[in-house]
Amino acid sequence: MPRRRTSLKRKRADKKKRIRNLNVKRDLKKTLKKFNELVLAKNITEAKTLLQKAFSQLDKAAKKNVIHKRMADRKKSRLTLKLSRGA
Repeated sequence: MPRRRTSLKRKRADKKKRIRNLNVKRDLKKTLKKFNELVLAKNITEAKTLLQKAFSQLDKAAKKNVIHKRMADRKKSRLTLKLSRGA
């Protein structure tokens, strides 16, 4: 158990960041899952609109260091490929 005030504050801040990161990841996973379902269902027009939302969420997550920047780029590339193959 930390004793110093700064350590206690850091512990509280880490807990808040962890919750925020988990929420960001959860929302991102939901969006990607919905996108994959739309592509499998051959619903390309809705998938394109959802792709923009997914791009935005990936960029925001990378900006907040929830995921690595290159991971976001790789996912965006693969999502675009999946959409073009599903069309």
